[in-house]
Amino acid sequence: MEQANPVKKVMITGAYGLIGNIVFAHLAAQPARYDAYAMVRRLKPSARAIQMDFTDLPEEKARIADLTDADALQQAVAGMDVVVHMAGDPDGRSGWESVLNNNIIGAHNLFEACRLGGVKRVIYASTNQVVFGYMNRGPLQPVIKSDADRRLPNDTPRIDHTQPTRPLNYYACSKVFGEGLAHMYAQTHGMSCICLRIGWVTSDDQVWSSRARAIWCSQRDVINLVECSINAPDALRFDIFFGHSDNADNFVDIQHAKDVLGYSPQDHAEDRPIVSPT
Repeated sequence: MEQANPVKKVMITGAYGLIGNIVFAHLAAQPARYDAYAMVRRLKPSARAIQMDFTDLPEEKARIADLTDADALQQAVAGMDVVVHMAGDPDGRSGWESVLNNNIIGAHNLFEACRLGGVKRVIYASTNQVVFGYMNRGPLQPVIKSDADRRLPNDTPRIDHTQPTRPLNYYACSKVFGEGLAHMYAQTHGMSCICLRIGWVTSDDQVWSSRARAIWCSQRDVINLVECSINAPDALRFDIFFGHSDNADNFVDIQHAKDVLGYSPQDHAEDRPIVSPT
């Protein structure tokens, strides 16, 4: 008789954020596969729309911790098989202090808490912004830096995960640091650390500008990418993947995620009308 796969205990940090919330809601809806936990700084969400409020969850499923509190983090991740680290300051316009505390000190505290807690895998939410510097020159510039409805030629070289990073703000720099931490913890402590350079996921799941066609990721595609990462083979020690939908104008390569993770994006930015955010 074939043995059923064990239920995985998965913690989503930053579970009131846009991506953290939709991923948590997806996992929580599959109790036969996932024992889903949410980490938040407070039980009351901000005013923005979310799919799932955690005030009605059992206390042990909604764990409260701040990224700057190393002890609270260690308690929050205790017993997890996988931690999906979505928490942090996501704004490229943020100043140094916020990025330092939430994305640099916080990322270190999170990885260290997972090491001490015996967490087998950390999925680190990085960003495609770590390579936005490539947009400032070469064949990508006239398409991505313009609001004109221009398309990337099929033979345009795409940026892949092996190329050097080119961040343009503190936020992106902090994500480069986080990717470095992931590599260090994978190689030094034997953890499985997967970095996802996630594209532009919008609150209404729409494409907000013509240039977004090169960087957009739908909500169901980012959910698929995270779920593929959760269930990747145990032997996957460290890797980096771009998380875009299957857009014709992608300026980055997503084939690596398809080949290694089995990522199967369903959406295409060019099939969506451009809808200004409300």
